[in-house]
Order: sequence, then C-alpha cells, then structure tokens
Amino acid sequence: MGKAIEEIALKRGHEIVSVIDVDNRDDLRSEAFRSADAAIEFSTPAAAFDNFMACFAADIPVVAGTTGWLKRMGEVRSVCKKEGKTFFYASNYSIGVNLFFAVNRYLAKLMNDFPAYDVRLSETHHIHKLDAPSGTALTLAGDLIAQLDRKNAWALRQTGAPADLLIEAFREGEVPGIHEVTYESEVDCIHIRHSAKSRAGFALGAVLAAEFTVGRKGFLGMEDLLYAGRNESAWPA
Repeated sequence: MGKAIEEIALKRGHEIVSVIDVDNRDDLRSEAFRSADAAIEFSTPAAAFDNFMACFAADIPVVAGTTGWLKRMGEVRSVCKKEGKTFFYASNYSIGVNLFFAVNRYLAKLMNDFPAYDVRLSETHHIHKLDAPSGTALTLAGDLIAQLDRKNAWALRQTGAPADLLIEAFREGEVPGIHEVTYESEVDCIHIRHSAKSRAGFALGAVLAAEFTVGRKGFLGMEDLLYAGRNESAWPA
C-alpha cells in the first residue's frame, strides 16, 4: 500500500517528505516528518495508535488506513475533540467500496420487512492481512445489524443462534479484497458483491482523503469526502 500511495501522490503533484517504517521510527521526530501537511498511516494494528499520537504531537493531520486497533478509537476521538487534531478514518478507502456501503445499507433497510431471507457476509483477502474479519466486513456487518431487527451481533463461526450474523473470512494468495453480502430464502438468493482488481483504488482514496484534510479539523470519514458539496439527501441513509 505504501508504494501504491507514493506512486499516486507523486502523480497528483505531491512531495513525499518522509517515509517511516519499522527500521527508522526515530524519524517520527525529524524536521522532515514535522514539515508534512498530512500523514497517511498504513502499518500494523500494534503500531497504529502510537503512530497516530506521534502525528498529533507534530500537529500533522492523520489519514488512517490500518485496521485491528479500533478498541482505542474512543481515545483518538477524545484527542481530536479536546486538542483540535485532525483524523480521517475509513475501514476502506476505495470509492467503489464506499458506494457499496451505501447500497448495503439501502438493501438492508428494504430486507428488514422480509424475514424469510437470512443474511450472511463473506470477505476474502491476501494471506498477509493480519486481522479477520476485515475492517470493511465489520462496517458492512454494523450496517446490517443496525437495519435488520433479526440480527444483533456478528460471529466468525456458525453459532446456531438466528440473531447472529455470520461473517466468513478467507485468506488466499494476493487477493486485494472481495466482499459479498448474501440474502437467502427457501426459494432464491440475492447477492451484492464488491471485488477489487488491485490496491490502486484504496491508494487513490487515501490520497484524496489526505488532500481533503487540509484546512479541516476534527474526526472525518469517507462520507464527509464523498458528500462534500453534494446533496446528501440523494444518498441512502
């Protein structure tokens, strides 16, 4: 992701002033790092929160693409509110995936009136992905649970409880990301699916998010970016 983000940022006319990896974390205190207009953070769940705090200490807006650290989300929100920091978070930066989120919410709202259809969710990613289910799958699951009265929690394994939403997580080869929501009744199935062709869509979205943070404060997300200057009433709630 770092290489893809750098390539797209350079094509859009940006300068990369600092690249931080496991071998040069001391550069988080460098003048080059502090000169950045925004930081795009795609690391690991164990490193992400400390990286966010280092960016905040340098007063650099953060675009966070790492998942698996969300138990500390409340702390990040608190820092943004109390100290006026800028933090942009999305479980997935692909424009297509965020449109898929809107379709998922709208379909779930319709399907709430048709309890004969059970629903399940699957996600497939490359073997290097450390967390399961993916952050994207958790976003999809959260929206399903919010709209469907018959679901109140998600589970990675069949529990036999009708109110549990099953998420199947697969790790295969170098798959960039596939997410599918399936509704099934005794007579038919309805599938909605997003399949990424490469990491380029995620990288472009992250760079667009970094551009969006300029001049803005607080906790931001893809809805802020997608709906900026648009009529929000035209989008499914």
